[in-house]
Amino acid sequence: MSSPTRPPHLDIRLSVDHERDLRPHRGAQLEAHLRVEIADTGVPAELPAVELAVIIALDVAEPRRHTVRHALPAALRALPDGISYAVLGSGPEPDLCYPVGGEEWAIAGTHDKRRAAFAAQALALHRDGPRPAGYAVWMARVRALLAARPLSVRHLLLITDGSSGPGETRLEEELDACAGQFTCDVLAIGTDWAPDPLLTIAERLHGTAEFVEERLGNAITGAIRRLRRVHSPELPIEVTARLAVRQAALGEKAPRPHRLGGLFEPGEPGRPHRWRFPTYQWESGVRDYLLTLAVDAEGDPLETDLQFAVVSIGDQSVPVIARWHRADERNPCVVAPEGGASVRSMQDVTAMHHALRTGLRALDPLQRELAERHLGEAARLATRLGVNRVLENIRAFADIIDAEAGRVRLHATVNTETLGQKILWAGSRPGGPLIKAPIRTGGGPRCRDCQHRAGREARYCIKCGGQLL
Repeated sequence: MSSPTRPPHLDIRLSVDHERDLRPHRGAQLEAHLRVEIADTGVPAELPAVELAVIIALDVAEPRRHTVRHALPAALRALPDGISYAVLGSGPEPDLCYPVGGEEWAIAGTHDKRRAAFAAQALALHRDGPRPAGYAVWMARVRALLAARPLSVRHLLLITDGSSGPGETRLEEELDACAGQFTCDVLAIGTDWAPDPLLTIAERLHGTAEFVEERLGNAITGAIRRLRRVHSPELPIEVTARLAVRQAALGEKAPRPHRLGGLFEPGEPGRPHRWRFPTYQWESGVRDYLLTLAVDAEGDPLETDLQFAVVSIGDQSVPVIARWHRADERNPCVVAPEGGASVRSMQDVTAMHHALRTGLRALDPLQRELAERHLGEAARLATRLGVNRVLENIRAFADIIDAEAGRVRLHATVNTETLGQKILWAGSRPGGPLIKAPIRTGGGPRCRDCQHRAGREARYCIKCGGQLL
């Protein structure tokens, strides 16, 4: 989509915070809070519209025509002059509704936008009969259209009421093909859509998924304005790690929580290896990430500062340095109060949203005990963190009896009409595997007490603490 190097007009600041003293064992985890601050230095406030290509796709059934009838024409009239755009409507296959006359792309201008707003009154929407078989069909159509428009920023606005036909079997495969080709925001209307596919699309294509309904026109206009604030369409975050690091994962925690897919790049034998995590749509502001490294401590020395990884973005790099510390009664592990504090805060926020999602999903079908347990945990963490929006979402389905103790009681009758909206707000899907590196083994000294083999640089055995031969 763009050059991965830092544009000369951007000032990037990168910092890392993490626990410095780790307990050694095989498969230990090191978690670090990465903060990236971006500031423009003398560039226009908005990206020129001629560098944007946007597709508006309407996966909407005929009974909801009134929702798009007024919102879409107004949004099309508000397009910035010079932007490349197209509108896809619904049928047995996604149809190009605008531009007409054999063209695939329109260039916004005074007369063009007037014609587009008029054409929007007669857009094809889902009717009785065959419908596209799930979101993968929409993704494939958009990918084909955008392939012929190699502009700096390429984006899809998918407006859906969940009315695509059944048969969603290729979404993950299609999203693999779309990754890096364009980004996507999902705007949900109605109540008949499932939240999980929408979260999957938004997460994999580095966008957002939100319920809009009455705010559809403003949401379309706001998304395009946000695209114009993009100063760098792509900036990869690279993690170069020592051989003891077996796996790595990176997740954005703010402003848009989601997991990042990464690519493992093996190094030469005996040399550090690398993970590359693409990120998109960089504008001025701050982003926070949680980096997780799974490390095998068996070949490392104790009580020695070790550089586990170097994190890089643009021309900025910071080291991740920690030590293996085997605490015991004679030599307790003393940690500075501020050490890794931001990591713990991010962990609490992640746990809060995970508990909220789990509790909400337990409401349909109703699993009362499970829902109350997880919504109670979400309430406890939200109270500690001061996140009132989470408490408001919980109160839509339950009474909070004791927030600090994590006790809630579901309403006698649980109305699930707005459940999907709340799950969307709760954020991205939890979990996901770490990206593995191949395991390399090598000989080293044995412990004189237990005969456990360690790495060549090790001085003490991590199994029993004894001195190595």
